[in-house]
Amino acid sequence: MRWRRGRRSENIEDRRGRGGRTVGGFKLSGWMLVAVLIFSVVTGKNPLALLQQLGGSGVLSGGGGQTTPVAQRSAAEQEMAEFVSYILGSTEDVWAQEFAKRGAQYRKPLLVLFDNMVQSRCGVNSAATGPFYCPGDQKVYLSLSFFNQLKRLGAPGDFARAYVIGHEIGHHVQNLTGSERKVRQLQSRARSRAEANKYSVMQELQADCLAGVWAHHSNKKYHWMEPGDVEEGLRAAASIGDDRLQKRAGKRVNEEAFTHGTSEQRAYWLKRGLQSGRMEDCDTFRAGI
Repeated sequence: MRWRRGRRSENIEDRRGRGGRTVGGFKLSGWMLVAVLIFSVVTGKNPLALLQQLGGSGVLSGGGGQTTPVAQRSAAEQEMAEFVSYILGSTEDVWAQEFAKRGAQYRKPLLVLFDNMVQSRCGVNSAATGPFYCPGDQKVYLSLSFFNQLKRLGAPGDFARAYVIGHEIGHHVQNLTGSERKVRQLQSRARSRAEANKYSVMQELQADCLAGVWAHHSNKKYHWMEPGDVEEGLRAAASIGDDRLQKRAGKRVNEEAFTHGTSEQRAYWLKRGLQSGRMEDCDTFRAGI
């Protein structure tokens, strides 16, 4: 993937840091974090809540705290952060164009890079939960360590990583177009957890499709896709399907617990967006997943 053919985005907030974690301006060393975790086990209290109490404002991994200077980060880390900025810049260009075609204005989201834990308006999240989009503050949160996890799941490669970013930006597009609000309304009226999860699957598969729409138009402009890139993206989508993740965890496949869709569904909707490049072809709600 020739990802340097585009432009870098400046809409990145870097909250990464090392040698401890910043909590509301107060830096915690490694042994202090361990002590908090041990105390939480003994008392039964939530360790994240304890960390928030220590820091007052509860802003973890940055938010005005200390971060590692760029010069002290490894070359691989710097390149990966640069990669993220290029992909984000590409999504900004594509979605600005697509919204303009429909007489609307695209509001660019902020992408937050973080280590270990981070606080957003959607709560405190761990890097272990993977990248996420918070509608409350219209920001995408990403720990670069997830790309290593993606590789372990059998989905290495630049376009696999680009798909992940494109998917989270897809959630921002849903927020701007009203799809996200529609899902929340449907889930509030759901009669069971399984029904609520079904709406979540529709939302996630639509974000996969929108990631494909972005890649379609970005490739037309920059011609950055190389042989094998599409396969990388499809493998990435399939590798994080609910059925495959449940099997990897040693659990039986339980469709009622699905929140993102099967491996086959995720690959299908990404490919659909890649091939058509049309937002209108991403209506997973009408498709009746």
